[in-house]
Amino acid sequence: MSSDLSDPIASPTLTTPVAQTCTPTLPGFTCGLDATLRVIAGKWKPLILYFVAQDGPTRYGELRRAIRDVSDKVLIQQLKELEADGLVKRTDYKEVPPRVDYSLTRLGHSLAQALVPLCAWGTENMAEVSRVFAERATWTRRERQPTA
Repeated sequence: MSSDLSDPIASPTLTTPVAQTCTPTLPGFTCGLDATLRVIAGKWKPLILYFVAQDGPTRYGELRRAIRDVSDKVLIQQLKELEADGLVKRTDYKEVPPRVDYSLTRLGHSLAQALVPLCAWGTENMAEVSRVFAERATWTRRERQPTA
């Protein structure tokens, strides 16, 4: 491993705590990161947690509008999984017309707080990430072009 201090990944102060906290403690998980990634696995789960954390109890329609491009089927499935995992609480008010909202549990709040640095990283690096994705798209187009 490089000891170059200009490289934040190689910095001993950043790698030591990660190595210490990311050790197997329970059977079935490689490390704490493995457990976290299994809980948030799914393209839309982090966004669901983010939007529910922003506004408190959130109705399904609000989530659907906030998370563009997700289908109803997938949003419902991922909400059910988050509820089963103890991260989201579904409240059915037993009214006509039906009224249901979603809120975070204590465990869900703690996970949403852990996602805050990822959100900040995305915001700070959005221009660079957009450039990289645009470049990647040109590679994909070139690969699809037939050769003469």
